[in-house]
Amino acid sequence: MKKTLIIGASTNPERYAYLAAQRLVEHGHPICLLSIKAGELFGEKIYTEKIHFSDIDTVTLYISAKNQKEYYEYILSLQPKRVIFNPGTENEEFILLLESKQIVAEVACTLVLLSTNAY
Repeated sequence: MKKTLIIGASTNPERYAYLAAQRLVEHGHPICLLSIKAGELFGEKIYTEKIHFSDIDTVTLYISAKNQKEYYEYILSLQPKRVIFNPGTENEEFILLLESKQIVAEVACTLVLLSTNAY
């Protein structure tokens, strides 16, 4: 299973980040959660500070490109295998930076990847 960090996690069931967390858990993928608002989701704490999680396979982004810059170094420090840019989060500058560090940058939808068994 692929341990996944959701940046932009939400406790609002109408948000795509919430649905992604739900589906990741349903598919057996461990989740770590980071957001500007603390909380809990599916038994996991939503952190507001950049915690150094270990063994992150995938980072999935639910924050706009303009809000990603402050996360560049943090995400790189986690050394994930890939970063998923969900619809509306595309960021060419960050994609090039990730690729220069041999991290896969995937412009895709986490929900679609899970529903098609392509995650």
